[in-house]
Amino acid sequence: MSVNLSKGQGISLQKSDGVALTAVRMGLGWQAAPRRGLFGTRTKEIDLDASAVLFAEKQPVDVVFFRHLVSDDGSVRHTGDNLVGGAGQGGDDEAILVDLQRVPVHIDQIVFTVNSFTGQTFAEVQNAFCRIVDETNGQELARYTLTGGGKYTAQIMAKVHRAGGGWQMTALGSAADGRTFQDLMPAMLPHL
Repeated sequence: MSVNLSKGQGISLQKSDGVALTAVRMGLGWQAAPRRGLFGTRTKEIDLDASAVLFAEKQPVDVVFFRHLVSDDGSVRHTGDNLVGGAGQGGDDEAILVDLQRVPVHIDQIVFTVNSFTGQTFAEVQNAFCRIVDETNGQELARYTLTGGGKYTAQIMAKVHRAGGGWQMTALGSAADGRTFQDLMPAMLPHL
């Protein structure tokens, strides 16, 4: 059963039987919002990019994004760049896989971001979401829907962080501006 997250809400990343998850997928999906033009309704291709920044004691130590698809330790992997989004059918257009058992012990947080590489604002995007999936069985555990559009070009979406002996996910949903994860670093720091 999936949980629809609201901004700031957290969930434990344990299965219903209390066993800790071993591998999760953070999926990102979106669709270009139709715009009315002189000759009818049309959409413009929008290139959203998912990134994961790995932190150790509030310091960035690695990043996974469309130009660096695998973390240096191999525990986090991006499935590849999607330049146009999907048809709004709910599938993942980009995904980042995290092998929680392989994440080095010094990594205490992984922050997931999405940015509009082509510079359109979220007012021009519809059906955008991020979700976390148990990669071992494909079950969606949580979904965070990006609603309301807005005149910003990026979103600090969620973070996965160590909590006690396991991992927890917190939906952040913080609006930001930037075309790449580097542009978003100052906006990420207050969420660590």
